[in-house]
Amino acid sequence: MPKLLCVYCGSSRTLDPKYYSAAEQLGRGMVERGWGLVYGGGHAGLMGSVARSVKQTGGYVVGVIPEFMKERELAYHEADELLTVTTMRDRKRLMEERAHGFVTLPGGIGTLEELTEIMTLRYLNRLPKPVVLLNQDGFYDDLLRFFGRMVEERFKSPGLSDLITVADTVDDIWPLLETPRPFTADELWR
Repeated sequence: MPKLLCVYCGSSRTLDPKYYSAAEQLGRGMVERGWGLVYGGGHAGLMGSVARSVKQTGGYVVGVIPEFMKERELAYHEADELLTVTTMRDRKRLMEERAHGFVTLPGGIGTLEELTEIMTLRYLNRLPKPVVLLNQDGFYDDLLRFFGRMVEERFKSPGLSDLITVADTVDDIWPLLETPRPFTADELWR
């Protein structure tokens, strides 16, 4: 079994084609570099694009999907493993446990919630795995500015910027996964 990369991303079917293209490029690049995929188990949107790309390139796909989503025919049944869970919390926990690293592509509130949960675990020294944010065409610029404001107004320590690394293109992701930035929690959490 290859090491697994957890990919968080949107499931919308109405995005600009450039986002689906980047998701497909990520999937191909994962397989070329020996990564398998663990993700939310869906067939739609960027989730489906990454999964199909990994599968079509000969890679290994692990989908984790809640029963209520599977019932609505949203599952990617071609996954090598399609794990059915009860809740969204179970889904996130299982993806986190199986992953050797994390990449976040553009997405909506679910994607943002997954990213911030992983950042929090990293901050609490509960997750020593690399976390990369793809800021495709500046999609996350406002979020990164908001993180900066948290630090500026002392809601968060300056170490916030070390919780994730930011890639501007899919090609920029690979060196960030291969040589992850270490993180040391604030004094309070050591």
